[in-house]
Amino acid sequence: MKITTQLKYAVGVLTAFALSSTIALELATQAAAQDAIVVNNTGLVRGGSQRWVKLELQDQRSTQVEKKIDTIIEALLTGDKELGIPRTRDAAYLEQMREVEKQWKSLKNLVRDYRAGNATESAVIRKSESFFELANAATLTSQKIAEKDISNEKLYILLVLLMNLVILGFVGYTVQKASKYLQGSVDTVQGRSTDIAETMKLQEKIILDQTSSVKSTTQGMEDLGSKTMQTAAQALASAKSAQAALETALTGAETVEKTTTGMTSLKEQVEDIAKQIVQLSEQTAQIQSISNLVSDVADQTNMLALNAAVEAARAGEQGKGFAVVAGEIRKLADQSGRSADKINTLIGDIQTSINSTIMVTDEGTKNAAKSLELADATNQAFNEIRSAMETVSRTNEQMADAAKLQAVTVQQSVSAMNAINLGAQEASTSTAKVKKSSDELDNLSKELSMAV
Repeated sequence: MKITTQLKYAVGVLTAFALSSTIALELATQAAAQDAIVVNNTGLVRGGSQRWVKLELQDQRSTQVEKKIDTIIEALLTGDKELGIPRTRDAAYLEQMREVEKQWKSLKNLVRDYRAGNATESAVIRKSESFFELANAATLTSQKIAEKDISNEKLYILLVLLMNLVILGFVGYTVQKASKYLQGSVDTVQGRSTDIAETMKLQEKIILDQTSSVKSTTQGMEDLGSKTMQTAAQALASAKSAQAALETALTGAETVEKTTTGMTSLKEQVEDIAKQIVQLSEQTAQIQSISNLVSDVADQTNMLALNAAVEAARAGEQGKGFAVVAGEIRKLADQSGRSADKINTLIGDIQTSINSTIMVTDEGTKNAAKSLELADATNQAFNEIRSAMETVSRTNEQMADAAKLQAVTVQQSVSAMNAINLGAQEASTSTAKVKKSSDELDNLSKELSMAV
């Protein structure tokens, strides 16, 4: 499975689990609040009944207290939305409350008999004490139910914390794996940059050698032109001069052939460099994609940590530990985000240098092609010179005319060699620019390696 897919799954699971745990905790909190309401109202039945009996024994009728106790008992058995009392489902508590309801009716009947003079005060007191014990038992049962729910809530909170730690551990592992992959890509970029730098050094040396050869050839052609003019003036020595010019032309042809071979090699090397630069650009785009994904994961993790901190604050004392974990997650997310931003900045600089390098390499390719064309033209000119020299050697009668023609051809060759020399100088300048860009790319790849 791809690292990006693993990160998406991890973030999705963490988000779903955070939402579900938040909803579950909210339901557990509501259940605890409802348990507290049941306990309080059960206690009201216990205390209110004793207050009601006391008022009745003092001949102070309290119909309001009696009705309130009736309402509370009925609500505890069936539930009452207006009073906020839920309907309990605990069998033991329901059985006790049914008995409480039964004994409450019996106590009210005994009090009515007392009012009518058919019961004694001591009987009412004994009945009240018996009812108090029964209501007290129901109150204790509701307290135990609430304590059980609180224990279950604590257990659930602990389970949620453990699950969060497991999921965060998986996210951390996945991020670390992505970082290793990114480091490998950075190492590849650095290696490519080093190869380009070495290629530029070799190319620069070839161009310098080519420039030196062109200068030497140009000088030879100028000497040939001088000899050709002397041949025109000295017709009697034309054969010897023509032979010397022929040898010089052969030497020039060999030099031009070497120059053509060097320029062909230069063109191939420039094209190889262009391919490597394109490959480097694609790898840099992959690095940027991974960096954006890390940044997105950091932002989402930061948001999740913030939500977790809010929920932990709402949970009060029980959420303090979870709040500390959420804070650490936010710090890690901020650090990951800053690192991703720095990587994106460095990648932008690399892309700029790569684009400049591509333009320079393309210009170098064009110059190399032009130089090849000039070299071919020069080689053809040398072949024409050689043919002319052979003709002069065979036909001394046309020596003067051939010498003049040769002088013109030599001048053209000198101009062509000067053009080749100029092209070589431009190629040298372009190579220097490419080498500078390659050095900058190498430095940027090292900075990127240190940043990762």
